[in-house]
Amino acid sequence: MADRLDQLVQAAGPLLSRVDAVLSELGAPEGHHVWPELRRVRLLPGDAVRAVCDLQPEAIRETLPELRANARSYADLADSVPFAGEWSGEAAEMYEQARRRAAEHLAGGPESLARRMELTADFAEALTEWMTRTRDDLAMTLAEALGAAEAVTLSAGSDLPPDEQARAAAAVAALLLRTIADSYDRGESLLDESVPLQNALLV
Repeated sequence: MADRLDQLVQAAGPLLSRVDAVLSELGAPEGHHVWPELRRVRLLPGDAVRAVCDLQPEAIRETLPELRANARSYADLADSVPFAGEWSGEAAEMYEQARRRAAEHLAGGPESLARRMELTADFAEALTEWMTRTRDDLAMTLAEALGAAEAVTLSAGSDLPPDEQARAAAAVAALLLRTIADSYDRGESLLDESVPLQNALLV
């Protein structure tokens, strides 16, 4: 399903192409605040916007019910491991030890399969929320860029002096790239927080 970002990208296509072309041909003014943003993102605005458009939160959101159900299944399986019952003696004690180990591995603690599945679902949900926010933030910024005076300037084409074109392209680029870079910084933090989970899944 198309959201606001998908709709705006269609309208912003000519502007993004123009900004990329001007930056590629003329560069940005020396000392302009677009330079730090270009270094952060390492993409021209058009490519950076398309990268955000490729984020598909719904694809991950659809997996959440299954992940939650799997976590519950492990817990149910742990509960279903039978006790020794009327057994007694050494064999019963050995069985009970094995039963406890199996139950704990399935759902008995922070390293259990159920807990790992829960953490995986939590991470997937957080990732979905990050993707959705990233798309929403860029949609707002793209709308702002389309209505900016610099967009009007760039629509005039090559009739304007090169330095004026470069300033306008740099202003639009800085606006878009800053939003994208800030969003991706949040994404990096999210990935850093998931490192314990990744390590646990490798065990």
